[in-house]
Amino acid sequence: MTWLLIAVLAIGTVTLKVLGPLLAGGATPSAPVRRVIELLTPALLASLVVASTLGEGRALVIDARFAGVAVGLALLWLRVPLFICLVAAAVVAALAGALG
Repeated sequence: MTWLLIAVLAIGTVTLKVLGPLLAGGATPSAPVRRVIELLTPALLASLVVASTLGEGRALVIDARFAGVAVGLALLWLRVPLFICLVAAAVVAALAGALG
């Protein structure tokens, strides 16, 4: 269900980015509006990652997924290549799941 939601939101975001200027008569949005539009997609994806990592139904759950995401985020912040971040996050999540 989460991947379907991500796909629908991604398609909707692209559609809105294309249709917005067309419906506005070809007018270019102001700089602050363009900045908000540029930040919508990363913010939406980040919120979906947080919701799927920490949420289970209506409860807040901190488990092996959280450990993996935390390690991946820390490595990305340190500018480690993406592939290594993904592998390290998966290994940490697997180990935390096996130990917990």
